[in-house]
Amino acid sequence: MIKMDELVRRLKTGNIKIIFREQTDDGLVQLFRYVFVGGFAFVADWGTMVLGVMAGMNEYVAVAVAFIVGLIVNFILSKWLVFQEKSEKTNAVGEFIAYGVIGVQGLLFTELLMFVQLEWLGIHYMIAKVIAAAIVLLWNFIARKVLLYQ
Repeated sequence: MIKMDELVRRLKTGNIKIIFREQTDDGLVQLFRYVFVGGFAFVADWGTMVLGVMAGMNEYVAVAVAFIVGLIVNFILSKWLVFQEKSEKTNAVGEFIAYGVIGVQGLLFTELLMFVQLEWLGIHYMIAKVIAAAIVLLWNFIARKVLLYQ
């Protein structure tokens, strides 16, 4: 059973600092924050993808370029708001590399999901990206929490 005590306590305060900045290792609070961070990273990712396609870039290439932009935004905001502790398994450079490796796996998963949605299901690329991003957000959070910060 998922315990929501800490998350509810933080939300009830209405204090942004307590909700987003006070350090915690509570997975539910971190997931809440990660969804928020993921929203910002998604805007950077999605916007880059749309601009790339509008500039004439192939959809799959645009997704890959946008992924890199989103990864950088996600890493910076996640270190600031979600996973505030240092990874016990590696140094700062190793942490970013591991973060990136998990992200690349997420990119491959995103590309697969985009292919299935675009080619097999005929879903518009903008909608397909939203669906893929939601699924990959959960993958990325769980992998990073378990492999880097637990």
